[in-house]
Amino acid sequence: MSIKRIILIVLDSAGVGALPDAAVYGDEGSNTIGHILDKAENGFSLPNLEKLGLYKILERKTNLPDCEITGCYGKMATKSPAKDTTAGHWELAGIILDKPFPTYPDGFPKDLIENFENLIGTKIIGNCAASGTEIIKRLGDQHCASGRPIVYTSADSVFQIAAHEQFFGLDKLYKICKTAREMLSGKHAVGRVIARPFTGTSGNYERTANRKDYSLTPPETTMLDEIKNAGGEVIAIGKIEDIFNAKGITKAVHTKGNANGMEITAEEIKNGAGSGKKALIFTNLVDFDMLWGHRRDINSYAKALREFDDFLMKLTVMLDDDDILIITADHGCDPSFEKHTDHTREYVPLLVYGKKLKKNVNLGVRQTLADIARTVADIFNLPPQKNGVSFKDSLF
Repeated sequence: MSIKRIILIVLDSAGVGALPDAAVYGDEGSNTIGHILDKAENGFSLPNLEKLGLYKILERKTNLPDCEITGCYGKMATKSPAKDTTAGHWELAGIILDKPFPTYPDGFPKDLIENFENLIGTKIIGNCAASGTEIIKRLGDQHCASGRPIVYTSADSVFQIAAHEQFFGLDKLYKICKTAREMLSGKHAVGRVIARPFTGTSGNYERTANRKDYSLTPPETTMLDEIKNAGGEVIAIGKIEDIFNAKGITKAVHTKGNANGMEITAEEIKNGAGSGKKALIFTNLVDFDMLWGHRRDINSYAKALREFDDFLMKLTVMLDDDDILIITADHGCDPSFEKHTDHTREYVPLLVYGKKLKKNVNLGVRQTLADIARTVADIFNLPPQKNGVSFKDSLF
């Protein structure tokens, strides 16, 4: 049959169990969704994701007879030597990194910071690896008094700049982030420069939804490029445009959180996004990672998963007969993990649903996230991606 539209939703950080090499990253024993199901309060469950096969992936008891599983299910390993957002999304789109992006667990080199200060015309404060909420609590007063931006990083390949929206200014923050992005090249080509605006007063600082990511441009052709080059549409919802630096995207809609991202995704589907062309609606729901994974908040993460599960019931009904829905993640961020507060090296779920697709099909353990790119290209009859293995034949 002819498929006109694919909806790809990334539940940012919703991993489903430690990868075989997790110990190399200090992440052995992690399992984001599995541990949430075990540890969340009030008899937590995800009935609609269960119907797509989530519990089969997690190898846990399901109350559904096999005949009631309506999706195709499996899990995917990350092949790139990284566990960050950019590497994960790029691999979903067909790019496997040969080496990880640079990281700076002890802060950025002195000469790099001095160069940045010269470029922006002011000194910075911070220059350390820290939690975003912790560093504005610790340095927010000094920042507001001095006007100096807060520069920090994490275990990921990121150059983050925090600044107060009123005292420093949002436009000014974005401007210096662009300067940092242009500066960070060669051996210092971090995956992302991130603007981290906040508001509030001393003791009550809060990050806002005006975060903006400045990623590297993907160095190779992705499935997004192939769809666009074929005259199709690639609709980026959430931070997808930022992650790909707008490459291969025909329309971008930024969001103010998970609820807004789900709402916009539904609107695009109902409004006939694609108009008969090959179309990919590519959505990232970042709050799982940003608000609850890193903050190790099990119950809030669980609540958000349940909200998505409720949305999923409505979403599957509104799909056209020639639509395919794919639900996955880019890495893990286990909120029960006690060794650190960073991402966790995990398998990610692969849940596929379509009204004309086979039901209750085990897609197995895929060796790379790039299998999605290869499959999307296969379904749309586009030039094959160089990485990944298509699972199209298992769906029909």
